[in-house]
Amino acid sequence: MDSLIILVAFGCGFAARQIGQPPLVGYLVAGFGLGLAGFESSNTIEFIANIGISLMLFIIGLKLDLASLLRPEIYRSTFEHTATFGLVSFGFLLVLGVLGLPLVSDISMQHAALVAFALSFSSTVCAVAILEDRGEFRVRHGQIAVGILIVQDIVAVLFLTASTGKVPSEWALLLPLLFFARPLASYVLRASGHDEVLILAGIIITFAGSALFEMVGMKADLGALVMGMLLSGDRKAGELSKSMMSFKDIFLIGFFLNIGLAVHPSPGMLGVALILCLLLPLKGAAFFFLLARYKLRARTALLAGLALTQFSEFGLIVAALSVKKGWLSEDWMAILALAVAMSFVFSTLLNSRSHSFYSKFKRSLKRFESAAAFEDNPESPARNVEVLIVGMGRVGSGAYDTVESQYRLRVCGVDTDKSKMSQHNAAGRRVIYGDAEDADFWEGLQGTDYKLVMFTMPSLSEMVDAVQQLRNSGYTGKVAAVAKYEDERARMRAAGADVVFNYYAEAGAGFAEHALSNMLDIHPDKAANAAV
Repeated sequence: MDSLIILVAFGCGFAARQIGQPPLVGYLVAGFGLGLAGFESSNTIEFIANIGISLMLFIIGLKLDLASLLRPEIYRSTFEHTATFGLVSFGFLLVLGVLGLPLVSDISMQHAALVAFALSFSSTVCAVAILEDRGEFRVRHGQIAVGILIVQDIVAVLFLTASTGKVPSEWALLLPLLFFARPLASYVLRASGHDEVLILAGIIITFAGSALFEMVGMKADLGALVMGMLLSGDRKAGELSKSMMSFKDIFLIGFFLNIGLAVHPSPGMLGVALILCLLLPLKGAAFFFLLARYKLRARTALLAGLALTQFSEFGLIVAALSVKKGWLSEDWMAILALAVAMSFVFSTLLNSRSHSFYSKFKRSLKRFESAAAFEDNPESPARNVEVLIVGMGRVGSGAYDTVESQYRLRVCGVDTDKSKMSQHNAAGRRVIYGDAEDADFWEGLQGTDYKLVMFTMPSLSEMVDAVQQLRNSGYTGKVAAVAKYEDERARMRAAGADVVFNYYAEAGAGFAEHALSNMLDIHPDKAANAAV
């Protein structure tokens, strides 16, 4: 039976990919379709789902800057939004009850407060999946969204602890001692190499953290997050997160399937869930206006707010607990499950057009910026430069050094990660902060005389948007980009790139040329002349 469920999940995920939607939309459709067909979730599916969530939180921890959680735009906006949107949802539910909507007509103030509280949270799973797919995890708005999600998760843990009356044991006071285990964990990661042993080491560390927290009466998922945060500054953290990414995504399929398989909704429940989804635009708008009050650009506030515009799987946990305690009827479990699933689809579709939305309405949105909105302003595109390299990871850094040292051209790099600026400066590279998907960044391009702009960003969708933004700014010079596969090469060419370098297809040619030139002193031009 489980194999049939996985097969249906594949079919729906494959179909979603063919129509340009993220596979998670297909997995949600598969779950509800199977649920309506009479299938039920199994222990295996639930086990896979729990593993996926734990691995996801561990990876989030690896990428998280702990100090960012203490910034006011993170913790203050979280509490302000929970209170504001919670009150709006509470009033909305009471109005629906007064209007006599089926399944809501007899809702009490206690029930309305519980449901409103559940709806005020955003989904860590969905938001992180969106940010990762677009390569925006380390961008400013991505960091803000993730920070808010983490604070929400902490609030969720506190609520569950208070509701269940389950107080952590006194052994929980010893958990800070895990910090002293960091050198051992770091050694294990370094000694694990770069293959499947490294992934296995990450899984073991994740499960160890989950087990420890569960043993002392705390939420296991929180343990996975803490273990990731413990290793966030390690030199192997970036490699480990990349290695575990696809592995984590496979297990998260179980989570999306489980949402639909766990309930058997009626048409009336479906109708109430659809009505609850009317709150989603208000949820996103509330995040935008609250974040815009801080020293953030309208673009940052908008994109962070849109990434958080969905209901949370935490709502299902609240519903399950409330049903068990007799605070809510079982119908609300199904209603919230439907609302959460629908919100995932809505959020995914909305975020796929977030950058174009900002470009279209940026003048109107900028009216809501704080007068002190400067903190995440991009630097102006560099002047007196011949080559601009966007994306200063390993590929971009290597391209920078080659262009500067071998071709003697004036070059400048652009990157979204401010934490790496000091490393580049120490290496003698001129690198500025900027987001290539930001229309405001390219506005200052007029007057520059770049001969070539090179894109070496890790995400295909991110590069496609960036090249389109560059061309839309009026740039008519040459554009080069990288790709991993032939279909990606075609997408980059269609977006406006003149030349696209395929990592895998052309690495062999580059290796051969490098080896023959340096070891046998045979160069392509000499070889051609000799053949003639």
